[in-house]
Amino acid sequence: MKTGVLISLGIYFAAMLGIGFYAWRTATSTLKGFLLGGRTLGPGVAALSAGAADMSGWLLMGLPGAMFVSGLGAGWIALGLVIGAYLNYLVVAPRLRVQTERADDSITVPRFFEKRFDDSSGALRTISALVIIIFFTLYTSSGMVAGGKLFQSAFGADYALGLWLTAGVVVIYTFFGGFLAVSLTDFVQGIIMFVALILVPLVAIFDVGGGSAAAAEVARANPAMLDPVAGLSPAAIASSLAWGLGYFGQPHILVRFMAVRSLRAVPAMRRIGMSWMIVALAGALATGFAGLALATRRGLTVKDPETIFILLSNLLFHPLITGFLLAALLAAIMSTISSQLLVSSSSLTEDLYRSRMKREATDKELVRIGRLCVLAVSLVAIALAWNPDNNILGLVANAWAGFGAAFGPIVILGLCWRRLTRNGALAGMIAGTVTVLFWIYAPVLGGAALSSVIYEMIPGFVACAAAAIGVSLAGAPPPAHVIARFEESEAELQAAGQ
Repeated sequence: MKTGVLISLGIYFAAMLGIGFYAWRTATSTLKGFLLGGRTLGPGVAALSAGAADMSGWLLMGLPGAMFVSGLGAGWIALGLVIGAYLNYLVVAPRLRVQTERADDSITVPRFFEKRFDDSSGALRTISALVIIIFFTLYTSSGMVAGGKLFQSAFGADYALGLWLTAGVVVIYTFFGGFLAVSLTDFVQGIIMFVALILVPLVAIFDVGGGSAAAAEVARANPAMLDPVAGLSPAAIASSLAWGLGYFGQPHILVRFMAVRSLRAVPAMRRIGMSWMIVALAGALATGFAGLALATRRGLTVKDPETIFILLSNLLFHPLITGFLLAALLAAIMSTISSQLLVSSSSLTEDLYRSRMKREATDKELVRIGRLCVLAVSLVAIALAWNPDNNILGLVANAWAGFGAAFGPIVILGLCWRRLTRNGALAGMIAGTVTVLFWIYAPVLGGAALSSVIYEMIPGFVACAAAAIGVSLAGAPPPAHVIARFEESEAELQAAGQ
């Protein structure tokens, strides 16, 4: 490995660990501080933290790889994500910020569900916590795979070593610094990713000879790649657009809405977050496009399309800059892993350990349990990621659909419809989860899964919404005090002009 690359990566790792130490000394003495940062995030930190947590290694590996293989048809995923994210900021963010505080100051999504629907049985909270733990462990493993591939492809290092190095740094700053460390590192990582996703495609396109020359090279490789609908059925386009539905149910993004310091900060958070996201997605797609053009012109063989960002970084830049670009890729991977580890830890600690096992536990004990859960989930994720042939985009797609279908309709209906009941929410959550799992794993098409026909997000989301609405309307309305609290939240939103 070149010295310049080592220097850049060393600076990056030291900065992340330094932020973790700062957060450890600042806001981890209470469970609320460890898991939600005390609801003190400014709009800029909250927005970039949400963006960096959202856009994992798939942004710099999976999405450029899809563009490299499929051409402009990969852009449908990005379009769906932009639409979904904007609606999430517009509809969900302000309502969730208000309602979680009114719902007994809920600091996790499962606890909010329990308080929002007045579920004294604890079933809703327990099931939603289990859904989070299962799907986030799978999701976290996709980040570990990306880390292993990075070290293997960029440095020729052992894949397993890459897994341990990636996990090691993330676990250290998450273990000690909690939510504040995760959010502050996400903010820095978001800036690094933003710069890298502008720099790499611009330099690659310039190297090829400009945009027209790049398009000509792509056409020479395969003319169909310049047609965004070539070879795509309506079901395939709908499946790509349906990625946007997943935003409404992603706990690691929802907690940023809960943690922003005030309702008034939400519009600024939305503007910053959407601007960052649009540039980042455009840069990721342009990286895959420019990478295909450059590989075609130079006659390069790209064994793994998901490593095209790494190839361009090594090929076109000075080692010091290459180190910075590889740090951007690590930032994308680590920011999401840390968020997922913390949310999984919060569900194990707050929603299972305290609510089901030890209600009288002290804050000190709960923070200690939370840190141990971070370690436990990371070890399971490493075990799941041990196979280097795992496809990053595929792992993310499954977990993304699981959350979107299990939680998305419940979040939207719970925040916007006073008539949704506890039984309706529980029925919807179960229906969405079961449908997604059936769609992924049931070999009903001659051994092939239904997900090969249409993305599991669509049937799962529909099943969840239909079950939630149907069961709610068939039963008694929510208790009067639940409706009254909902109306108070709506009045606060109207008074704030949101």
